[in-house]
Amino acid sequence: MSLTKVVTGKVRLSYAHIWEKHAGFENQEAKYSTSIIIPKSDTATLAKINKAIEEAKKEGVAKLGGKVPANLKTPLRDGDTERPEDEAYANAYFLNASSNSKPAIVDRNVSPILDQDEVVSGDYAHVSINFYAYNANGNKGIAAGLGNIQLVEKGEPLSGRSSAEDDFAALEDAMDMLS
Repeated sequence: MSLTKVVTGKVRLSYAHIWEKHAGFENQEAKYSTSIIIPKSDTATLAKINKAIEEAKKEGVAKLGGKVPANLKTPLRDGDTERPEDEAYANAYFLNASSNSKPAIVDRNVSPILDQDEVVSGDYAHVSINFYAYNANGNKGIAAGLGNIQLVEKGEPLSGRSSAEDDFAALEDAMDMLS
């Protein structure tokens, strides 16, 4: 396995655009992407990510102009600092991973998941990520490439959308529909 590749422990998916390509901004290339929320308590995954980022810096020196800049952008960010208003990011680090290639999405038995409603923002998964250097339009940094996803556990959806069960009560008879 490449030294820049990491398979995470149990992480949470947010802003999961894993079934169809999505562009966050106008004139931006559409890609498959997700925000990966990593609990600060998962020191093993965080250590693997930091090691892979350092390796991506070494492998990317030529792309970065022959040396690693002091202010190099890296993908791992602190949820408590950057998203204090979002409880899903509390006591966690996060990174955004994307790819032009559709990730394979599998269940706990590594069987393909084909139903798009089966894996959504808020679910817990293992994710394979590859870190690499970039130098584009004057921006230099390390990016996270989205690999594959294994659903580990269903989570509370992060879409902000309520379920029909939350919005409505069961109707007793046809007369209830008129009131």
